[in-house]
Amino acid sequence: MPRIWIVTGPPGVGKSTLISRVVMKLKSAGVIVGGCTTAELRSGGTRVGFEVRDLTSGRTGELASVSSRFGPRVGRYRVNLQDLAKVGAAGVEAAAVRSEVIVIDEVGPMELVSPEFRRAVSACIDSSKPLLAVVHERLEDDIISELRSRAGEAYVLTVENRDEVADQIAAALLDAAGGPKL
Repeated sequence: MPRIWIVTGPPGVGKSTLISRVVMKLKSAGVIVGGCTTAELRSGGTRVGFEVRDLTSGRTGELASVSSRFGPRVGRYRVNLQDLAKVGAAGVEAAAVRSEVIVIDEVGPMELVSPEFRRAVSACIDSSKPLLAVVHERLEDDIISELRSRAGEAYVLTVENRDEVADQIAAALLDAAGGPKL
């Protein structure tokens, strides 16, 4: 049985929405889910940054912002290394120890500038826990290569397959966590 599932696809196809649906299904079945998710921050219809959320504690922080003057630049954004470490990396690291299923949305260029986040993802890869990770579509990095090489299942998300893929992943993770069938 696979232990690592990865999802990739172009921007805006619904990767984060898929993650939210899977997490909701797992939690409603009583599975302890940990890790982190990201969400766009918008102002006046324009994307101005990203938020990171710890799935266990519910804590949120700023992942990146167009208005920040500090932190490494990734595209037009500056990454908030402090919030990424305190919320994202801490949530992922805790999930490797305390959760039944680990979810990481996303392992991408912004997240990988953080040494703490990189260490936390590596700990999850090396754990025995079921892991669902969104990986950046085109980024080449040692951690993403490791996730791809160890993934039992890899999905390229499209508008046409996203509902079916969400159901498949949720059922597989429930099975891997020893939970009831959907």
